[in-house]
Amino acid sequence: MLRRTIVSLVLVAVAAATGCPRDRAEDGKLDLDYWEKWTRFEGEAMRQVVRRFNEHPERARDHIVVRQITVSNIDRKSLVAIAGGNPPDLVGLWSSNVAAFADQGALEPLDDYLKRDGLGPDHWVRIYWEMCEHRGHVWAVPTTPSVTALLWNKAMFRDAAVELRAAGLDPNRAPRTLEELDRYAEVLTKRDAGGNLIQVGFLPQEPDWFTWAYGLWFGGALYRDGRITANDPRNIEAMEWVRRFTLKYGRPAIEKFTSGFGNFASAQNPFFCGKVAMVLQGVWMYNFITQYAPGMEWGAAPWPQTPHGPAGFACAETDVLAIPRGVPRDRAEAAWKFLRFVSSQEGTELLCLGHRKSSPLARVSPEFLDKHPHPYIRLLDELARGPGVARQQRRSQSRHRRTSVDHEPSP
Repeated sequence: MLRRTIVSLVLVAVAAATGCPRDRAEDGKLDLDYWEKWTRFEGEAMRQVVRRFNEHPERARDHIVVRQITVSNIDRKSLVAIAGGNPPDLVGLWSSNVAAFADQGALEPLDDYLKRDGLGPDHWVRIYWEMCEHRGHVWAVPTTPSVTALLWNKAMFRDAAVELRAAGLDPNRAPRTLEELDRYAEVLTKRDAGGNLIQVGFLPQEPDWFTWAYGLWFGGALYRDGRITANDPRNIEAMEWVRRFTLKYGRPAIEKFTSGFGNFASAQNPFFCGKVAMVLQGVWMYNFITQYAPGMEWGAAPWPQTPHGPAGFACAETDVLAIPRGVPRDRAEAAWKFLRFVSSQEGTELLCLGHRKSSPLARVSPEFLDKHPHPYIRLLDELARGPGVARQQRRSQSRHRRTSVDHEPSP
């Protein structure tokens, strides 16, 4: 513990000592350092937004130039720079960072800027606006959101059409209820002559990213009125449902089957290669399918309805853009102009088209939806606006690295 503290203090001292000057350049330009985690096509999408901002005639009058800098482990490095008194002027984070950064005094509240420019909760989709709020203040603006759905392999459904119809199921659509999900999963599960699993219709633990949400999906809650409610009856019901899959197939059989799964970001992903017929996944899967399973026939549908859960259940999260605490007032004002542009329909739709994600804005242009390459973007947009959407919990930074083909996922 002491060693980590000493290392942290050294890093802070180095950051403070080696930072760039905070004054205007000799030519009068105000160069803003913007730290962002994205690389490749995601980073390039934001670079297009930066170029559009920098090239606007108004920027020439303001003498503002945004410089995008790619930074790995951005949450940790940003905290070090902020603590050292030399923060970047803008920083791209995850929505799960907002509360922690705000509580540590690491972000500049945006309330006054928003009020001055007439931007409020009606400008964004409710769930994304709420992710940027904490303790009565707004600390960031949403940029590229993510929403989950049930994805299904249409070819696997078609190959099992006779069996599905015999079970009273439609091979041309995804399950709509939990009871249907269980029945589809049963029909689509196959074993070899030795009894080994060679294909499963659905496994709640594949992937294990959303097990925290199953209780909410079933109508439970993780906490109420400031109290942790892990033993909520609906949470228990959800875990009993997960347990039934292990009891049905057998733990050794499941472990043997899943041990043959390839890396998430590869053609050997169990969903891509036809080992798992249905998964609960997010908007980012389009990017992975395009790269690792081109030509795959797949569909997206809402999470099936549970007996006591909300209709249209989905998990949502978003990347955010913020101004760190300690940025001088003139630079913060300039940084806000960039945040405001990114929050405009022009800036947001340019960015989200580049990321192949939905828009966090309350109003979306028809052109955005018409030009969008994701075949189910309208569905995901509707789920984000629906009554059943829940804030996604960030499992780890490695989970976020899995949401983009730009990053090699961690195990």
